[in-house]
Amino acid sequence: MIDTHCHLNFDAFDEDRPEVIRRAVEAGVSIIVNPAIDVESGAAGIALARQYDAVFAAVGIHPNSTAGFEPHMLEAIEEQARAEKVIAIGEIGLDYHWDLSPKAVQKSAFEAQLALAARLELPVIIHNRDASDDVIAILESWSATLPPALRDGPGVLHSFSAAPEIARRALRIGFYLGFTGPITYKKADDLRQIAGHVPVDRLLVETDAPFLTPIPHRGKRNEPAYIPLMVERLAALHHISGDLMAATTSANAARLFHLPTSTA
Repeated sequence: MIDTHCHLNFDAFDEDRPEVIRRAVEAGVSIIVNPAIDVESGAAGIALARQYDAVFAAVGIHPNSTAGFEPHMLEAIEEQARAEKVIAIGEIGLDYHWDLSPKAVQKSAFEAQLALAARLELPVIIHNRDASDDVIAILESWSATLPPALRDGPGVLHSFSAAPEIARRALRIGFYLGFTGPITYKKADDLRQIAGHVPVDRLLVETDAPFLTPIPHRGKRNEPAYIPLMVERLAALHHISGDLMAATTSANAARLFHLPTSTA
């Protein structure tokens, strides 16, 4: 199994990071993708990828970190993107919930990083919170001019939680949809209905650890060892075995991010 979104560099893991990775491997998680939220966390993610065989990194500036965005910052992101084991630009996107950065600045940073990803032929990891219309419109425009290497797999809408129409539009332009702990929550029937209609070859599983902890661990820190809980829920929704869903989502992640299916 592959956890395609986990913030291992966050201080929530400072006291037991090696044990967290060990538990993940013991649970059957072969690869963990660590996305950045700014230049500093990108450097930390790259360092973790160098230290642990199971860890790969993505680099970029999260929308909530864009308030001071300047175009020259792309130079640092591009330099990081060329490091070994960096497999995507992310997480990038728009967040209108927290209002930590002006919408115009968020859009400028988002579009600039999308352009960088296209030039480097790297897929993108997209953050969207309360900004679905703008996110999908920007991605549709961007996807129309992508190089051949990205047309069949431009990226993933991370921790998908938008409307069914947004899912359909994202799938139409080749995106994968990532699902996290909320698909296990009691009141998430609408989200499960969407997940159950996504083609299995476009599904990814994520923890977004240390956040969005699935049932039955909700209320505690999340970690990659809980990926099987998302796999089993998706398997039930698609009426296939957990083993087949694990193999399918791993193959999807490997295809999108050009990953090995195992680091053993």
